[in-house]
Amino acid sequence: MTVLSDELRESFASSVGSVNESCLLPPVIYTSGEFYEFERRALFQREWLCVGRADQVPEPGDFRCITLAGEPLILLRDSDGEIGVISAVCQHRGMVLAEGSGNTRRFTCPYHHWAYGLDGALLGAPAMERAVGFERADHGLPRLRTELWQGFVFCNFDAEAQPLGPTLAKIDDILENFGLPNTVTREGKTLPNLPWNWKVMMENFNDPYHASRLHGPLQTFAPSHLNDYLPWDPDDGAIGRIQHFTDIDGSFNPTKKCLLPVFANLTEAQRRRGSFVLIPPTLSLAIVPDEVAYFIISPDGPGEITIHIGYCFEASALADPMFEYLFEQAEQGVDNFNVQDVYADRMVQQGLNSVFAPRGRYSWQEETLAQFNRWLVTRYKRHWPTQVG
Repeated sequence: MTVLSDELRESFASSVGSVNESCLLPPVIYTSGEFYEFERRALFQREWLCVGRADQVPEPGDFRCITLAGEPLILLRDSDGEIGVISAVCQHRGMVLAEGSGNTRRFTCPYHHWAYGLDGALLGAPAMERAVGFERADHGLPRLRTELWQGFVFCNFDAEAQPLGPTLAKIDDILENFGLPNTVTREGKTLPNLPWNWKVMMENFNDPYHASRLHGPLQTFAPSHLNDYLPWDPDDGAIGRIQHFTDIDGSFNPTKKCLLPVFANLTEAQRRRGSFVLIPPTLSLAIVPDEVAYFIISPDGPGEITIHIGYCFEASALADPMFEYLFEQAEQGVDNFNVQDVYADRMVQQGLNSVFAPRGRYSWQEETLAQFNRWLVTRYKRHWPTQVG
């Protein structure tokens, strides 16, 4: 029997009202393999997916590989200097033909040496001259639609999808004065095999309710009650909140102050706050006065994810001779929070598998979760399978 029933679809209604009237989405959507496959089709093959930053492939031929929801992809800069995203799956026998990162003029599959250009076109296929009706032009690597926003590269499997940028206007306002398209990207850690659902990760990331509880003394500079929630519109592509600090230049480390040079053009008001943003289904942003940290979230199944972490800084910050020492301290500072969040997310996923898993009511400090539910349910209903028989 399918979990994608009319009853489940109708049950979403109690999770999409105002935050003070809403509750958690049904636990099954965090644990079911069938529901995860539905999400792959309804969300990850139709929405804009972040694959990295444009400055990570600065030169023609530069490439980086990333797998999102089981799809191996290549972010690259082609010979004309244009950003592109192509599938990494060889169109002969399906081998993933590239890993990691580097610079190349062509991609050659190590299995049978089919070779592809940076535009995905098939350049060579040994010993195929006897294949009846075989035309190289018909067997190139699929190329995805791409869009740049604030220096981030997004791709979409859906050729008819609406542009991303207009749906993120309210986040552009938050990022004013950061100059994010011109920042320098510093790669952080990749955390594979994390045992929880991708939605658990996104909910925890943008939930201020837990900040003063789970993180306790680490986060007294940014307490749970000092948040403004960005208004929600059904056409929005992002969910966000503004976290006010108790003092200027707050940041997430044991000193509770920025360790790295602050973005030079920020106003005093911007230096007294941070922001947390979700651009579902793959990107989360943590914005503080001295850095913009990003988290690319890739589900590997209903109960497992990989997270790719990176940081954006002004170029002048990296020129500071103390940068490497300060960055190491800042990254270790964030790890103090991550340890607590990893524990919470792991235990939430275990609880959601229980027969006693709740559909708990929300606090007013979980406004961002109610908005995330609306984003999800709109898309679930749009692509819900028609029951037959």
